[in-house]
Amino acid sequence: MEATLLSNLISALVFAGLGISVFLLTFLIIDRLTPYTLWREIIDEHNTALAVLIGAVALGMSLIIAAAIH
Repeated sequence: MEATLLSNLISALVFAGLGISVFLLTFLIIDRLTPYTLWREIIDEHNTALAVLIGAVALGMSLIIAAAIH
């Protein structure tokens, strides 16, 4: 039983790490494709619409990555 629990825990950690790394990679690609710096627009310029859009994109990417890993 402990071997199964340890195996499941290791698998969960590997898939979580894989999902987070794919998410960060896609987020960096989106940041490079936009003509401006996303963080500067959100933080310095207080662009709320862009923050909501990036949040929606992040949720969408997370759902796609989670479904692909599952």
